[in-house]
Amino acid sequence: MKAKHPINLHKALTFILVIALMILYQNFTIGAWVYLALHGTYGILWLLKDRIYPDKKWEQEISIFTGIFTFMITSLYWVAPFILISSGSQPSPPLIAAAISINILGIFLHYSSDAQKYYTLKYKSGLITEGFFARCRNTNYLGEILIYLGFALLVQHWLPFVILGLFTAIIFVPNMFKKDKSLSRYPNFEEYKANSGLLLPQFWGNNSQTDTVEVKG
Repeated sequence: MKAKHPINLHKALTFILVIALMILYQNFTIGAWVYLALHGTYGILWLLKDRIYPDKKWEQEISIFTGIFTFMITSLYWVAPFILISSGSQPSPPLIAAAISINILGIFLHYSSDAQKYYTLKYKSGLITEGFFARCRNTNYLGEILIYLGFALLVQHWLPFVILGLFTAIIFVPNMFKKDKSLSRYPNFEEYKANSGLLLPQFWGNNSQTDTVEVKG
């Protein structure tokens, strides 16, 4: 089993799960439909991304136990649609607009930066001190956080925000520091680090880097 298999299964089942919840609780309100459109589409795009420009870190072999554990952990993201649909919560139009806007921005940053990373490294091993990675070393993680922030806003409950915070603190941030440690072997990394943010874009400093340095994450 590869690391991507339980994650891909989770993404594939999300659309089905949300529809099942809507039928189970007879909730066909605008909030439920918007959530289905956003989270369901996100899962479909993830599967397409895996086919078109897969991430090498998800290709590693893992045990069945690790795969089951990974699926269970990622399933925490299903708490948000369960709360929204089972509670009958009704997000206001301005909140829906904000959630959609944040989600679209997150989708753009996440999938576009991953595409830039994949195709740059395919033809030239190295860093990417331009484009999406010019001012932020982890644009893909920033995008993913914004995606789930949009979902959480629709739910109007504290728990999805806590789950997102835990994923960020326990998984995303450690991976960012791990990547920084890996990239520190490059002579120009310190200059690049000084001119880019770990998660949020840094818009000050000298952005004169021209070399390409490996970006993993």
